[in-house]
Amino acid sequence: MRPFSAVALFSLLAAAATFGGCALIGADPDSDRPLPLVTADTQQLAARLRGHVEYLAGTIGERNLAHPEKLLRAEHYLAAQLAKAGYIVRWQTYICNGHEVSNLEVEITGKAAPSEIIVVGAHYDSVNHNGVASPGANDNASGTAAIVELARMLKGSLPTRTVRLVLFVNEEPPYFWTDDMGSLVYARAAKQRGDNIVGMLSIETIGYYRDEKGTQDYPPLVGLAYPSTGNFIALVGPSSNGGSAWVERCTAAFRAASEVPAEGAALPSLVPRINSSDHWSFWKQGWPALMITDTAPYRYPYYHKPEDTPEKLDYERMARVVEGTRALILSVAASETKGANSGAASPTAQEKSP
Repeated sequence: MRPFSAVALFSLLAAAATFGGCALIGADPDSDRPLPLVTADTQQLAARLRGHVEYLAGTIGERNLAHPEKLLRAEHYLAAQLAKAGYIVRWQTYICNGHEVSNLEVEITGKAAPSEIIVVGAHYDSVNHNGVASPGANDNASGTAAIVELARMLKGSLPTRTVRLVLFVNEEPPYFWTDDMGSLVYARAAKQRGDNIVGMLSIETIGYYRDEKGTQDYPPLVGLAYPSTGNFIALVGPSSNGGSAWVERCTAAFRAASEVPAEGAALPSLVPRINSSDHWSFWKQGWPALMITDTAPYRYPYYHKPEDTPEKLDYERMARVVEGTRALILSVAASETKGANSGAASPTAQEKSP
């Protein structure tokens, strides 16, 4: 943990008191402990994750509406992978700039409280905006690959609550925080249906780790409570709408299941990049939401650059994060229910064969 000066500590506490409801969980006590040897199962998962990332960011490359044929190719690859894992894939298709674009959803129905829903999502598009284009290996083929593998790993599980795994289109600029953002289209439709979403996890840029001190940056003041080594996964989101309790619960569940250090922070929405992913769309509807991330531009030197290519990623550590996320999902999907006993369908989603 970085040392505190008296002035810095006072400033941090004053900011937290001013904003209220913040949760600065602080450094994982295991953050300096070496990871155990990787298991054969984890190695196999790492290879599968690498395969998805290399196909999306290597074989396809840049995928967005600047290259609609590549975006469609990614969509159909992902739908095929989800169907191969044994799911019925639901397409939520809408028109953007004259093109059909789609969110993809699969569902594991809860056994005791099916109307209580945990949404776990990631965006599969890559950036092309203001002259910046990228193949998007870490941002966000890494999160996309995680969703595909989580679907495979969770198949056959019996959660208390319903788990929806969703791949979102159009997260990147110029669609970010606009009506054409895929996750916002999805979240608004869920709100209109009256879906009871009790929490959302956005998997965003999870493939890059460093073990040297000084490799991790933060927004102003936040870094005073956290380590300078970029070897952890972060669970971060806005503190309002129940966000602080959600971050605390999810961070504790991840730490209980994984040897990868995990740092949690629920902060005011005005903190830079605290809402820079698809969880923002769910937070806007009043639901607790966070992102699971390697902190993207606060650590990753190739963020939104042409150099964001598959060989940059640490697939074994990424696999450990996915394993921890699976345990986290099962933990929050098994939480005490609110007495709900009816399922929540997706009537606006269209079922297709890939």
